[in-house]
Amino acid sequence: MTDDPLLLVSRTATADHGEPGYRVELPYDLRKKSRLRTRALCGREIGIQLPRGSELRDGDVLVASGGETVLVAAAAEVLSIATSRSPLLLLRAAYHLGNRHMPLQIGEDRLCYQHDHVLDDMVRGLGLEVTVARMPFQPESGAYGRHGGGGHHHHGGDHDHHDHSHHGHAHHGHDHRDEH
Repeated sequence: MTDDPLLLVSRTATADHGEPGYRVELPYDLRKKSRLRTRALCGREIGIQLPRGSELRDGDVLVASGGETVLVAAAAEVLSIATSRSPLLLLRAAYHLGNRHMPLQIGEDRLCYQHDHVLDDMVRGLGLEVTVARMPFQPESGAYGRHGGGGHHHHGGDHDHHDHSHHGHAHHGHDHRDEH
């Protein structure tokens, strides 16, 4: 642990700042918050204060007013991994998981989501195999945000499900998990 004061970071790096001075490992549920307190791996307390709707991605670099930098890493978490050799089955599962507003990490032959045994049973019922593993989770950002998977870091605003009207959007009895 360190007795250094809270390091407040309030912006993402737009240029290469060299080797980051600090590193934080955060699960997805914390990376999608725009304000939080955490600790760097060395023990230094870090305050993150970003614009509302910001979502941190694995590899993002944050900058404090004094120029100190913090590398964000996706922490390992328990995920369900649904696999199939059939693109149609994968599409069908992605549709049903998306209909439940589940964040998804999409690969050529797999869908990854935060582990939930009820969803695992649903996906198995659709004909996919489901395994559970502990690994970093980097879901798609959505059509209005930065796209995952390519390693690019566009630091624009992300679409927030709660920022738009639901007029004309039919709900089918599924839950809306608190995403904040």
